[in-house]
Amino acid sequence: MNETPDLPLLIDSHAHLDHNQYDADRDAVIVRARNGAISHILTVGCDLASSRASVALAQSHADIYASVGIHPHDALDVTDEALDELRRLAQDQPKVVAIGEIGLDFYRDRAPRESQRNAFRRQIALAREVQLPLIVHDRDAHAEVLAILREEGADAVGGVLHCFSGDLAMARACLDLGFYLSFPGTVTYPANAAAREIVRAIPDERLLLETDCPYLAPQPQRGRRNEPAFVRMTAEAVAAMRGVTVADIARITSRNAHTLFGLGAEEGAAPIAYRIRHSLYLNITNRCTNSCTFCPKFSGFVVKGHQLRLHHEPTAAEVIAAIGDPTSYNEVVFCGYGEPLLRLDLVKAVATWLKGHGVKVRINSDGQANLVHGRDILPELAGLVDTLSVSLNAADAATYQQLCHSRFGEAGYEGIKAFIRAAQVHIPEVVASIVTVPGLDLAACRRVASELGVPLREREYDNVG
Repeated sequence: MNETPDLPLLIDSHAHLDHNQYDADRDAVIVRARNGAISHILTVGCDLASSRASVALAQSHADIYASVGIHPHDALDVTDEALDELRRLAQDQPKVVAIGEIGLDFYRDRAPRESQRNAFRRQIALAREVQLPLIVHDRDAHAEVLAILREEGADAVGGVLHCFSGDLAMARACLDLGFYLSFPGTVTYPANAAAREIVRAIPDERLLLETDCPYLAPQPQRGRRNEPAFVRMTAEAVAAMRGVTVADIARITSRNAHTLFGLGAEEGAAPIAYRIRHSLYLNITNRCTNSCTFCPKFSGFVVKGHQLRLHHEPTAAEVIAAIGDPTSYNEVVFCGYGEPLLRLDLVKAVATWLKGHGVKVRINSDGQANLVHGRDILPELAGLVDTLSVSLNAADAATYQQLCHSRFGEAGYEGIKAFIRAAQVHIPEVVASIVTVPGLDLAACRRVASELGVPLREREYDNVG
């Protein structure tokens, strides 16, 4: 299956393809998913019969994977014998990638609550035994689901809260446990503003998409049978909520599905040029002047689904080759997980080539280049750079050093302010930025930016790119 710009590949991380609603046209449903650029589907077991059927589907189709588990509605069926069969399926079938769906449902209460709790705990223990992540069903049982996940050590295997229905506080608690949150077509329903708030708030690296088909079709298909191809409608809505493109959401959620479930292929070498929204970013170094406490590269080099850990620093020729035709982008940005102005000569060479094509150029910098190079480098950027975004990140030198650990000590902060002042002589647009680290005095940062004569861009903590 080939990705196209119009149809980036997506993964449906929770479907029920064994359901009898597909008995008449299951193969056609699968073909429609493939034709709609759905690269993989995880079909989820809810009892022993559906677990067996899900495994059979996975064995028959290269792009379908399975989970096995017993839903809380059938908690009374979680016997020793049933657990033995789930164990055999999980251990003997390599395409079984999770235990689930399991959990608590206090909305319909189709099984006694104590039986649900016991079944949930026993299946978490099974997941820990076979070392597979969990797919958790939670309906009107938020506090107890969290409590049991904690008590049973579910963080040892992780997993996903599927069809997430909790509030923002619960979302954060799940994230603290290392869990992912997955969203179906219900986020497209006009009355579901609460779910959209969660979608906008969670970090990229914990977001998954699902259909939960044949249920919960997205708004354009609401009231009809859902199917994996419809996950694209949810992706389009989520992209709009998060202010990114469908391609960004596809890349982010596909990487997450690979990380959690092993679906799809491992990404290859780090890109030199990578797209986010309608801009092209250039990843030219991982070296930096700072070691910022909030920098995500210390927990992983991923930005919007792009793995940016370089194996070598590219030459100017390699960068230009990676760019291709630069005129299709709104702007080209020197910004990877490193300080681009450490490679000043390369920046000047590539920016000269870009300006020759009439392309808008931006540099994201920590503002310490003059200290690094021992001279004022800003005149060398005149005519080559349209926008310079400088990370201010604090309102005083002591706080900056506490957060950013500049190799220049507290002098680094004063150097940044001097750099911002001087840049306005040579660069048409200069912007200061901060990361909204908890506890940072944002009002004081705004005052400093105002004194420097530049606008301030406030980047959300835990939301990179």
